[in-house]
Amino acid sequence: MGRGKVEIKRIENSSNRQVTYSKRRNGIIKKAKEITVLCDAKVSLIIYSSSGKMVEYCSPSTTLTEILDKYHGQSGKKLWDAKHENLSNEVDRVKKDNDSMQVELRHLKGEDITSLNHVELMALEEALENGLTSIRDKQSKFVDMMRDNGKALEDENKRLTYELQKQQEMKIKENVRNMENGYHQRQLGNYNNNQQQIPFAFRVQPIQPNLQERI
Repeated sequence: MGRGKVEIKRIENSSNRQVTYSKRRNGIIKKAKEITVLCDAKVSLIIYSSSGKMVEYCSPSTTLTEILDKYHGQSGKKLWDAKHENLSNEVDRVKKDNDSMQVELRHLKGEDITSLNHVELMALEEALENGLTSIRDKQSKFVDMMRDNGKALEDENKRLTYELQKQQEMKIKENVRNMENGYHQRQLGNYNNNQQQIPFAFRVQPIQPNLQERI
């Protein structure tokens, strides 16, 4: 008894759907690898899951760009417009510039210079000398700036030290004045107390007898 026909429709259960996706995806990639080896075919496969995760496979003997270019030439369909083509050319140009800069950087480090001729070596030497001159000028400016900053900090330190000494002198003078005022007030208080303690002195004249009355 044969199996019944399975209806192809969306799997509602998310867990079952994920399991089925993983199995079918691995199966498709396996078939793509098999047909590449068995039939010497050029295969490019791109799969996007429902979550947006991409999985790709391309035959080792080709690239995705080559397959797309071939498809574009044979089908006549325009896969991208002039704007995307210009963007692709710009990306290629930037990659070439980056590769050239990497080579130049290695040369400046003294690496891979055996292939350079006399003229290229002279140009490299001049570039290094110009760079060294610029570095020395920058370093000299930095040293001058640090010296100026140091002098400014020293002047500010002297000013603050002078202000602090001035404030200390003023504080000492103020304390001396307060001490002197307190001393004078104590002396004045002692004098007043002494004046209050001295009794009034009265001179008593002796009473002389009336001699006329006795005669």
